[in-house]
Amino acid sequence: MELMLLRLRLLTGTVIGSVLLLVMLCLGSQNLEQREELNLGVGRSAPLPTGFVVGIALICGVLSGGSAAALLLPEQR
Repeated sequence: MELMLLRLRLLTGTVIGSVLLLVMLCLGSQNLEQREELNLGVGRSAPLPTGFVVGIALICGVLSGGSAAALLLPEQR
């Protein structure tokens, strides 16, 4: 039971931290002028600021790394 609460707390902290990073990224990238289109294989994306694309990649890494750490936490004996 205690391990499950620890995992839930880690997962919740990861999600909240990622959402806060996303909010700060969206607020900070509004006035960026250099915009690039991404080639997605089947089409092209809308022009996005380069910093926004890098920030989204960072946020995905934080979210996936925190989730993996929470789910793969070893059992304490």
